[in-house]
Amino acid sequence: MKQNKHKIVNDPVWGFIDLDAGLLFDLIEHPYFQRLRRIRQLGLTSLVYSGANHTRFEHSIGSMYLVRSAIQVLRGKGIEITGEEAEGVSAAILLHDLGHGPYSHALEESIVTGISHEELSLLFMQDLNEEFNGRLDLAIRIFLDQYPKHFLHLLVSSQLDMDRLDFLKRDSFYCGVSEGVVSSDRIIKMLDVRNDQLVVEAKGIYSVEKFLIARRMMYWQVYLHKTVVSAERTLVSLLRRASDLVIAGHEVKSSGAFAFFLEGKITAADFRSPDKPTRKMALARFSGLDDSDILSTIKGWIGYPDRVLSDLSERIVNRKLMKIKISQHPFSDSQVRELKEKLQAKIGTTENESEYFISIGEMTNNAYQPDEEAILILFKNGKLKDIRDASDINLEGLSKTVRKHFVCYPGKISQDN
Repeated sequence: MKQNKHKIVNDPVWGFIDLDAGLLFDLIEHPYFQRLRRIRQLGLTSLVYSGANHTRFEHSIGSMYLVRSAIQVLRGKGIEITGEEAEGVSAAILLHDLGHGPYSHALEESIVTGISHEELSLLFMQDLNEEFNGRLDLAIRIFLDQYPKHFLHLLVSSQLDMDRLDFLKRDSFYCGVSEGVVSSDRIIKMLDVRNDQLVVEAKGIYSVEKFLIARRMMYWQVYLHKTVVSAERTLVSLLRRASDLVIAGHEVKSSGAFAFFLEGKITAADFRSPDKPTRKMALARFSGLDDSDILSTIKGWIGYPDRVLSDLSERIVNRKLMKIKISQHPFSDSQVRELKEKLQAKIGTTENESEYFISIGEMTNNAYQPDEEAILILFKNGKLKDIRDASDINLEGLSKTVRKHFVCYPGKISQDN
């Protein structure tokens, strides 16, 4: 008896999403994609917004849903999109996050270095393409912007793509904040294509303005929330300490696939290796890595003899996070040195150990980048204008990169700062 693969996903953001038998369904069923169920979309953000436990699995399916909605709108306006093209662009955005690891950005700065999640996503897509006998050829060309219909790529990756429309609304929903609520439906209804460019009809200009403002606000309110930044910097220091101990010859136990990366058995060169078995082995190990490996390992490190690793692990597990100070100006070497000296005096850390407890950095926020492909507004007379020129409000502030500098340090030395 033939199995009926028709499924319905009940998504809390977009409602019921139909999944019919075929390539997209088979991709979702694949272990590479199922792994995204175990990768939280916002990493450690749940330490601030307790509801932020949604995953990259549901975000990817939501993004695919929005692409399919956009295709339906564009076809209704006479834009030719074949069945193969619709499947290709849907597959491209469905798989766009495959390369994210657990606590993605922290991992890229400490353990899985030298290769970005974007490149890893492409490598996973190419590996899947071999397994699916070339059925992802078109999806990969669209993903890389190597397909003649450029507007299809813009649905996947642009300043107004379906990825952003999904994660702004989804992250806002799960965090319980209103800053990211945008008129996604209206923006999609106003989409059109001119000169192979994705454009927005003038009637949708206010929704685009709200989208850009929401993007700016969500970065300050959620993605760059100072406590989230503190937690991520603590995790980076923690993973870096574990890696340094391993390099120094200490035995540092870790869980599952995590051990291969912590011990340096897999590097960026392995992912890019011309040797197919080496490349597939690296991808297989990475695909076995998820949030549970990292968290269970960190829990075990709380009792580790090294006090730095033990202390940082307890801070993550029990939410005893570093203090963080924000400034419009970079922190000077003398300010950082003073913090390190106070830490050494109060809890007896060595100069080397204090490097893991005190970290500096910067956070940047830019909602609209004028040097990238513009968001184009289509007027009734056929003219196209950049959203900055079309809007009757001043969007220059959203185009400006705002930088804030921070220093993270243990609360034990905060009384005098």
